[in-house]
Amino acid sequence: MKRFYIILCCLLSLLCISAILRMDPPDVTFVIPKGWPKPVYDLRKNKITPEGFKLGRALFFDPVLSRDSSTSCSSCHLQFTGFTHVDHALSHGINGLKGTRNSSTLFNLAWSSSFMWDGGVNNLEVQPINPITSPVEMDSRLEDVIAKLNRSPRYRKLFFRAFKDSTVNSKRLLKSLAQFTLLFESYNSKYDKVMRGENAQTFSSAEKQGYDLFRKNCAACHAEPLFTNFGLKNNGLPVDKELNDMGRMKITQNKTDSLKFKVPSLRNIAVSGPYMHDGRFRNLEQVLDHYTKGVQASPTLAAELRTNIVLSAEERKDLIAFLNTLTDKEFLYDLRFRNYFFD
Repeated sequence: MKRFYIILCCLLSLLCISAILRMDPPDVTFVIPKGWPKPVYDLRKNKITPEGFKLGRALFFDPVLSRDSSTSCSSCHLQFTGFTHVDHALSHGINGLKGTRNSSTLFNLAWSSSFMWDGGVNNLEVQPINPITSPVEMDSRLEDVIAKLNRSPRYRKLFFRAFKDSTVNSKRLLKSLAQFTLLFESYNSKYDKVMRGENAQTFSSAEKQGYDLFRKNCAACHAEPLFTNFGLKNNGLPVDKELNDMGRMKITQNKTDSLKFKVPSLRNIAVSGPYMHDGRFRNLEQVLDHYTKGVQASPTLAAELRTNIVLSAEERKDLIAFLNTLTDKEFLYDLRFRNYFFD
């Protein structure tokens, strides 16, 4: 019996590799779904190519970007959870050091004009510099990363394929990472298929009731179709006394930005917990507890939350049923975004 399972696992692995090889070169078509706004990112200035995508994929999964080659982008951003982590509230980096915020999800990045929980980065190509140089994440320096990559025959070959030049520099490094992550597009959830009238998909009664509740209580900040307005809001969370994280104000030093954090997308929300900037809530029930009876008043509290949200037990179930329709399994299991050794 044991031998049977070993053979079965080997066959499944071969089938998986065969599927990937059939996608070589990978499909790098960037899609703007019908009815969606124009992306903020200008793809004309960084055209996605199969070679650039594959280089970005290799770098995303390679711990070589960290000081001691122990931590990669994928250490905190796992595909099956919407490219975030689920095993702890706060991100962990080099030497097991604990960060100060929950890891953000990564998808539909081309539509975002700012990144990080405090909106402190305004360009997708610059964003990776933060984790690479953070002392509690990768604790490295760009010049050290470039030097390591230039010493690697594998990477010199990959950079040559992507840029027709084997020399590794920061511009090419960051552009290739952007090419890979730009294709993290999530637009094939049940919600999307219902909206498109695809395959006669319809909401269940609970999901439809939940959708109505969502539009009434949540859509002002989590606007369709991206399920965020990309703004920075104070959602009434009490300050964590250990972290003492004041959000956007840490960047601007402006009291009007106190406790403001970026509004996250609710796409894939059912699989991307724990929730909030500090990962304090383990499940969606706790999130609803906060919004119905835990919002703390303060001068910067979002206007949308100054009126109490009232939900019955049945309405809470319906709202969660709707949120479950935002899970995009085609995105979460897309083989293009897996780590493969034969790049």
